[in-house]
Amino acid sequence: MMMTIARQIRALALSGISALALLATSAVAPVAAAAPAKVLRVAPHADLSLLDPMFASIVITREYALMVYETLFAWDANLQPRPQMVDSWTTSPDGLVWRFNLRDGLRFHSGEPVTTSDVIASLKRWMQRDIVGQKLGAAAASLDRIDDKTFEIKLKQPVGYMLFALGSGIGQIPAIMRAKDLEGDPAKPVTTAIGSGPFMLNKAETVSGSRVVFDRNTNYVPRQEPASGLAGGRVAKVDRVEWKFTPDPATAAAALQNGEVDIWEQPTLDLVALITRNPQVKVKPLSKLSNQAMLRPNSLYPPFNDPRARLALAYLTDQADVLAGGFGDEKWWKNCASFFICGGPFGTQSGTDAFGKPNIELAKKLLAEAGYKGEKLVMMSSKDIAPIGQMAEVVADELTKAGVNVDLIWSDWGSVTTRQINRGPPAQGGWNLFVTTASGPTMHSPLTNIGTNMSCDQKNFAGWPCDDEAEKLRQAFLDAPDDASRQGAVEALHKRLAEMQPYRVLGQYDQPIAFRSNVTGLLESPVVVYWNVEKQ
Repeated sequence: MMMTIARQIRALALSGISALALLATSAVAPVAAAAPAKVLRVAPHADLSLLDPMFASIVITREYALMVYETLFAWDANLQPRPQMVDSWTTSPDGLVWRFNLRDGLRFHSGEPVTTSDVIASLKRWMQRDIVGQKLGAAAASLDRIDDKTFEIKLKQPVGYMLFALGSGIGQIPAIMRAKDLEGDPAKPVTTAIGSGPFMLNKAETVSGSRVVFDRNTNYVPRQEPASGLAGGRVAKVDRVEWKFTPDPATAAAALQNGEVDIWEQPTLDLVALITRNPQVKVKPLSKLSNQAMLRPNSLYPPFNDPRARLALAYLTDQADVLAGGFGDEKWWKNCASFFICGGPFGTQSGTDAFGKPNIELAKKLLAEAGYKGEKLVMMSSKDIAPIGQMAEVVADELTKAGVNVDLIWSDWGSVTTRQINRGPPAQGGWNLFVTTASGPTMHSPLTNIGTNMSCDQKNFAGWPCDDEAEKLRQAFLDAPDDASRQGAVEALHKRLAEMQPYRVLGQYDQPIAFRSNVTGLLESPVVVYWNVEKQ
């Protein structure tokens, strides 16, 4: 550590060197320049329009939230829960009482300590809004504060997924927020962005639709374990992360090749061959499980309030055509009708044998039985995320050729996600259909798959399908005592989902990330995270 001039004067005076001489030389000596800030520039897949990590399941919001906030536990690279904000925990012999102790050094960006009052307020809100949280909330009898660093969750019956749930990295994550930020109208999103994570949102320099700026939280105390997935030490190795929203893929590709950005989060697959000709550019996938593409109908309004109309979508759409339209070369995608990801532990395709190829006549029959008479159906999409827009065009074309009256409406992705949660009639600002994608870790299990939640309380993912039988079968999966029982339960559940079609599975694809060769430390995880990343 460098000594101050005053300390040097005192030290040198003791050795007989003139303090006046030192002052004279210090007056003309050049001042060492501060080290330049390390800035990581990223072309993200979408613009950030929602700051509330629990309000809706939007990937870009989740990526932001994982930088700014923390969760009690976190999934490692193998999707196993590891402690994050928690230091230690105990479980009663009957499995009904879980006591958790927070680790030292937890402070919000505002300087306030994180307390169990914040934890309990956050968990209660999460248990109202997220698919995993809702299941845990239904099993919970109470959440009780013991002191500022200790709290308990008391259960009505034991659950085997407590730590997995508290570490969820998908859907609306159980981010720990300040209790006072959650005191407003629960029907409105939180607009503050004060967490306890390794990065802080710089609102002053953030420009909506253009740039999002994160600064390193210099007061953050990371865990000591090595980083793995979302778990371990979240060490920020750059001073700033800038998201530079670049919706045009060609522009993003050029920016990456020219070094204007360091990372292109979701390169369009038709441009991967081009950018990898540059020796300074690398690409690699960050998830072991393939991602899923889906067509989501609105089950609140005709015709898709009738499961026969939803089933018709499976016979109207050709996975190969849709995936080729969105992702190009077949090496990046594959047909798969599993709601729970082919290649995953629960990747059954039970009940979907008939969906291999379109059956237009059967689809028309099902639509007629559901009462569809050619009414206009509002399909919303965006070209901001190129593959989603391209798949939407293919789907709209296939439906139109089959006689479905599709009104494909384009807007920016932020507007799509806002309209997505509008429960109003399609003719009054609502919608009938949209294409979207989700990560493999999100969709791989009946516990985490937000699209297959068919609870009838309308707290499920936008589209709000309702089927009590599917929910009974999903609960049977959660209650299964062993792996064999779980596999049997998932087979039964999948057959029911194939009949009820909460959404049409459009297939699977692998999405690589592209980055400059001087960028290292990208972690294998359900979403892209920016701690552990270095820029040489």
